[in-house]
Amino acid sequence: MSNQELEVLGQDTACCPGLTASPLDEDQAADLAKVFKALGDPVRLRLLSMIASSRGEGGEVCVCELTPAFDLSQPTISHHLKLLRQAGLIDCERRGTWVYYWVLPKALDRLSAFLTTPATPATPAAPATAKTPA
Repeated sequence: MSNQELEVLGQDTACCPGLTASPLDEDQAADLAKVFKALGDPVRLRLLSMIASSRGEGGEVCVCELTPAFDLSQPTISHHLKLLRQAGLIDCERRGTWVYYWVLPKALDRLSAFLTTPATPATPAAPATAKTPA
């Protein structure tokens, strides 16, 4: 695994155009690759899913609820959560001895918009021809 740091994507970063809209430039591709790299690990993908589907107060989940779901040490889970934070997908807040995590909807919306192909307009039906009596 690489020791590269993932740069946090700013909330005001211009959204990448949709995949089919136009080719990405180098900067857009680099920024988007950081997010996909963070999601490229099954543990991180599961963590994001668990956090996003949390029914807790304000959509938050305590790290104490996440750790038991994995056969990994707490420091390893914290490392994966840190990478998700650095990618701009989640955020957190320490409350006493526990840390609570929540998903950043704008980040998921940006990914969704990038991966969504535009709906193709329905082909208009051919006009009905009126039959004339013979």
